[in-house]
Amino acid sequence: MKSMLCLLPLLLLPPATALAADDLATTVAALDRAVFDSFNQCQDPAQLAKHAGYFDPAVEFYHDTGGVTWTREAMLDNTRRYACGHYTRELVDGSLQVFPVKDFGAIAQGSHRFCDTASGKCAGLADFVMLWRLHDGQWSITRVLSYGHRAAHPSAAQP
Repeated sequence: MKSMLCLLPLLLLPPATALAADDLATTVAALDRAVFDSFNQCQDPAQLAKHAGYFDPAVEFYHDTGGVTWTREAMLDNTRRYACGHYTRELVDGSLQVFPVKDFGAIAQGSHRFCDTASGKCAGLADFVMLWRLHDGQWSITRVLSYGHRAAHPSAAQP
């Protein structure tokens, strides 16, 4: 029993990795905001170029209804054709989770809704996973899964 009491203070201290995980979550949340701020303005060629800069040239993008693209250029072509000026993306509040990947970067997982640019109505909802790589001080997205596309619940359909 005495040995258990000696360990109690150690169990109450936050692990060192918890602080790093908080910093990582803050960093990835900021990256998520930045990549989608540029996405939401991608009808502007400068914003589309900025958006492109967040993705590895060999990014793999898996979309449950749109299929797979194997390069940044193919993904950007789809973005230009189907997203820019048509809809914007909003992260569902509280849905973003971030998990460290040892010696690589992080996994970001969450839900997002899509809003019609003309009407502002947010009628689409989907889940996502993004694999972020930290290499030479730069973050880039290497893999994206966008899946579970569905109509948003009527109470969530308005911005």
